[in-house]
Amino acid sequence: VQLQASGGGLVQAGGLLRLSCAASGLTFSMYSMAWFRQAPGKDREFVSTIWRSGGRTLYSDAVKGRFTISRDNDRKTVYLQMTNLKPEDTAVYYCAAKRTISSDGGYTGREDYPYWGQGTQVTVSS
Repeated sequence: VQLQASGGGLVQAGGLLRLSCAASGLTFSMYSMAWFRQAPGKDREFVSTIWRSGGRTLYSDAVKGRFTISRDNDRKTVYLQMTNLKPEDTAVYYCAAKRTISSDGGYTGREDYPYWGQGTQVTVSS
């Protein structure tokens, strides 16, 4: 399983970015996908997850209403649309994957996900 995250960059507060995570080596439609982030000196924290069908999503309180997770099972890609970015959103963003059964999902713990991408840096200037 390989996960390749991209789309990070430097943006001013209030701006937007869209992250992508391209998956390979797995049957993508059988996996719940998630985004986590890790700021300097802090633990990696949950951002958002999407069920394998794409029909359900879950967000942390810190990003709810500003970020949107989506997926394209044909392209084997998960996205994170980030709007109204704040300096506190500055972090390395990681995508993660977990094999789930059809109705299962909503996992928010780092330990729940066995597969991780390499991360992409998001820096929000004030």
